[in-house]
Amino acid sequence: MSYHETELVNWSDFNRMKAELGAGFLRILGYFREDGDKSITAIETAFRARDAASLVLPAHTLKGESAQFGSYRLSSMAEDIEMVARRCVEFHENPEELIEIVVGLRPCFTETMALLDRDASPLAVRRPVAFGRRVEPRVQGFGRAG
Repeated sequence: MSYHETELVNWSDFNRMKAELGAGFLRILGYFREDGDKSITAIETAFRARDAASLVLPAHTLKGESAQFGSYRLSSMAEDIEMVARRCVEFHENPEELIEIVVGLRPCFTETMALLDRDASPLAVRRPVAFGRRVEPRVQGFGRAG
């Protein structure tokens, strides 16, 4: 199955992980955000250098961590990168064929984290911020046209 056909987040797996981690869930999700960003940066750097060997470990790490949170599209993309990079190392090939996946990795991560954050803290209502200040909702008072 291509990563294009893989669901972005499997909510039943995500909720199972959330229940298993309990009070530590938000902290662990924060670690995933930090580690994921570091892995993607390492993948992008290695790809720019066309260094297939340096693609393997961050892709492997991202694959496993993503799967734990039910982020299967991200995990699938990382797995594709890892497998192609391993083949490129073995056969002394350039990992150029990975360009589409590598370019799509960060937007997928950003979209995934937005969904995970939204679901992780459903009670946190965020008010819009304008010019560094919170925007308070307009309240029409008696006799005022708002």
